[in-house]
Amino acid sequence: MNNGSTSAELADSLRTLVSRLSPGDRLPSSRELVKEYRVGPATVARAIAALAAEGVVVTRPGSGTFAAQRDRARDAVDGGASDTDWQTVALTDRAVDTQLIVDPLGPPPAGTITMDGGYVHRSLQPTRALSAALARAARRPDAWDRAPADGLAALRAVFARVAGGSVAPEDVLVTAGGQSALSIAFRAIAGAGSPVLVESPTYPRALAAARAAGLRPVPVPLDADGLRPELLADAFAMTGARLLYCQPTFQNPTGTVLSSERRRQVLDVARASGAFVIEDDFARHLGHGGTVPQPLVADDRDGTVVHVTSLTKPAAPSLRIGALVARGPVMERMRAVRLVDDFFITRPLQEAALEVLSSPSWDRHVRSLGTALRERCAVLAAAVTRELPGATLTGIPTGGLHLWVRLPPGVDDAVLAGAARQRGVAVSAGSRYFATEPPAAHLRIGFAATADHAELAEGAHRLGATLADLAPADG
Repeated sequence: MNNGSTSAELADSLRTLVSRLSPGDRLPSSRELVKEYRVGPATVARAIAALAAEGVVVTRPGSGTFAAQRDRARDAVDGGASDTDWQTVALTDRAVDTQLIVDPLGPPPAGTITMDGGYVHRSLQPTRALSAALARAARRPDAWDRAPADGLAALRAVFARVAGGSVAPEDVLVTAGGQSALSIAFRAIAGAGSPVLVESPTYPRALAAARAAGLRPVPVPLDADGLRPELLADAFAMTGARLLYCQPTFQNPTGTVLSSERRRQVLDVARASGAFVIEDDFARHLGHGGTVPQPLVADDRDGTVVHVTSLTKPAAPSLRIGALVARGPVMERMRAVRLVDDFFITRPLQEAALEVLSSPSWDRHVRSLGTALRERCAVLAAAVTRELPGATLTGIPTGGLHLWVRLPPGVDDAVLAGAARQRGVAVSAGSRYFATEPPAAHLRIGFAATADHAELAEGAHRLGATLADLAPADG
């Protein structure tokens, strides 16, 4: 090879050399390559860098250049799949568990009656108002300017007004929906390895977000009046936890509303324990026509409550606008986490949300949605009672999107959910809603995502037929 040879030609020669070596064998030094191939040091350096990028060789500063593992080198040269096994070691054990979020049965086939979803059917969404609001927001002269990090001032004022009490706009941080708000709060408040108390059962995606933040969910049982304060006090004392996650209003999955007396008791217990309470108020706009209790944060003056709310459930899945409400240093911590995550929430979506919330049509939508949900709830409750003998409704909720049904003894909820999918109806296995072992088998059955009442009734009929096939025979 003469002095005019290029680094590409040298790289080809070295590939041939490497093919005759065993993995781990050392290549000649750069000085030896300069002498043998009669090229300059820079040409050698470029050729070695190209082979290292392809995975043909491995360079170790101070030791030299070595032939890579054969399968990695061959795959790189032949264009096949690369070997990423090294990442298992590099990533250590900080896996993010999505089993509670991703449907283990996969996407339902076309034609499946959807009774496992957490969103309202398209016919119940204010799609016309949302589309018009977004179109107008996109035409504003400042539509694509950077939005304030905390969110648009006017939108924060609307969220503060909905929260009530003495909540002010400066206590509000706009987020990309409720799930993002939960993730921010968990990471900001508690350190990795810390316990977090949760209702039992509870929202699976909150469990997933807590675990992704390195927290250890500890269950506290519910009854018909919500979280049990005496067991909550015991849990704080035994675990040393400084954080409680709860859904006081139309709890998911049970639909329970925390009683007024217990609302005071829960806050008193948390204050006595020096703990924060994350109040997930996802169902604020999902009441079925009756009185909806004020949020816990409305009566909280000392910063115990971190309030989470969202527009996704009552509006549409892609209206990813929510808010965190808090006072004191915890808000500064959450602002910092949000700022590191994504700087700010897209301005046109905030403008559209503000326009929808500020319009008289929003109140009309919430009222009509409540009426529709109440009717659907009644239809499904009647169908479950008729079609699922032996199953027990734990209560008729006055808000929310689901029924919580206890199954007959001996029935496996996961098996039932899988078999129901084969019959063309999708429901949620209750075991997904418990942080530890469930005390009994349940199903969460939704009434908001189906097209109409007839589809609800047909879904219950298919579910009943599935249960009849699986239920243990008498005697």
